[in-house]
Amino acid sequence: MEIVPFDAKYAADFYNLNIEWLETYFYVEPYDREVLSKPQHYILDTGGLIFFAIENEQVLGTVALLKRGNGIFELTKMAVLPSARGKRIGHQLMQYCIDVATKNNFKGLYLYSNTLLENAIHIYRKFGFVEVSIPEDNPYERSNIKMVYPL
Repeated sequence: MEIVPFDAKYAADFYNLNIEWLETYFYVEPYDREVLSKPQHYILDTGGLIFFAIENEQVLGTVALLKRGNGIFELTKMAVLPSARGKRIGHQLMQYCIDVATKNNFKGLYLYSNTLLENAIHIYRKFGFVEVSIPEDNPYERSNIKMVYPL
């Protein structure tokens, strides 16, 4: 398996993996559909990054680093192909993002989640993310926790 940067040929995978994950665990918010359908515009053109876990030319997972300010990035839109779950793809994507943040001297790295996703929260804590108060301008209705990685 290798982790590669965004390529337009993977745009449908980015959309489909994330929509599947949202529909399985929550619901798709209009904000999600808009961002996922236009990753070039909403993520890449604003200074963000998107990565894909690829094996044998198949996309197994994806994640984005959405630029939210000067050196501040939100780790978001992480999704793994259902048949690849449990194979530590998410762990590898998470570590890759942390490595990118460290290498590029990000000033901040954070994520939003939901405490119903106990396994995900456990993994975030394992990687060093710590819970902080969630702001009133939280962009996701489904999120009830914000976590920050200490850079």
